[in-house]
Amino acid sequence: MRTIAPAVVLATAALTLTACGASGRPAGSAPTGKSVILITPNPVGTNSFLQLSVKGAEAAAKEIGASFKLYESKDPTSIAQNLDAAVRAKPTVIVGVSFSFDDLFATVPKQNPGLQFLQVDSCAKEQAANLTCVSFKEHEAAYLAGVEAGLLTKSGKLGVVAAIDSPFVHRWIDPFFAGARSVRPEAAGTPLYVGGNNPFSDPARAKSQAQTLTGQGADIVAAAASAGNQGVFEAVAAAKAKSFGVDVNQCAQSPGNVIDNVLKHVDVAESAAIKDIAGGKAGGVKVYGLKEGGVGVNALGDDLASSGCTVAGSSDVVAKVKQVRDDIVAGRVTVPDPLAG
Repeated sequence: MRTIAPAVVLATAALTLTACGASGRPAGSAPTGKSVILITPNPVGTNSFLQLSVKGAEAAAKEIGASFKLYESKDPTSIAQNLDAAVRAKPTVIVGVSFSFDDLFATVPKQNPGLQFLQVDSCAKEQAANLTCVSFKEHEAAYLAGVEAGLLTKSGKLGVVAAIDSPFVHRWIDPFFAGARSVRPEAAGTPLYVGGNNPFSDPARAKSQAQTLTGQGADIVAAAASAGNQGVFEAVAAAKAKSFGVDVNQCAQSPGNVIDNVLKHVDVAESAAIKDIAGGKAGGVKVYGLKEGGVGVNALGDDLASSGCTVAGSSDVVAKVKQVRDDIVAGRVTVPDPLAG
């Protein structure tokens, strides 16, 4: 059986110990021979998106009575090494998170037709029959956040601090500004990027970029820097501005300073996909948007009053967001996808 990274020699007897950042967690109540291996592109740490992916995989493993192992990567080399180790372990499902697996999953599943692979939050262009993909319409939720920003900004100047400048990450940028301009046509938007060696986990660089934006007059700066978001929140609080979080409710991380969050229910979608694969329903791509309940904002939730998000105090803004959500779901409003070109 062919695997990737042939130069990486891993002792079979010590396989789970040699995977980069591997950790095992019991998930099932009884041994069934089933197992789930989740590979992340970066250390989980405080990255809310990766925390959700772990939560979803663990929940699914528990439901199907499988063991669970987490392989945390730190760079492309360790991603390849971890995938090689996972293939050798022959689990029930190998889960790779994000576009970081696009190239690897274009070849490795084809080389290992007896295994099942799941890619979360992206999909290899050349999809094998044994590769299942789950993706999201983040741009729809980002548009709703933009509507909130357009209604709430006083200066008319908005910013986004994003991890990197890529078509995928622009799903949190372009629709945010478009949503704002839909309710305030003169609104101006400026994106800045964290970049560097660790763009998804660098609060210091994210904070510096947010300071630049508030210094230019932006009174709302959305955070799309993963584990770097806390740096954005700190800069925004110091400037007496406001922000938005991503993936999960981050309003409690900076009380009184976060308007809302661009939510992505990764754990729910991932868990459902793992259970489907274990049940013999593998392959294809399932896309979750507002209609499917896969993305959203806290303003749409029943628990808004207890969310800690400042939008809870603006009933008129909440009403507008719900109206726009309904228009998107009904097809009356179409949000362009930056990833589609």
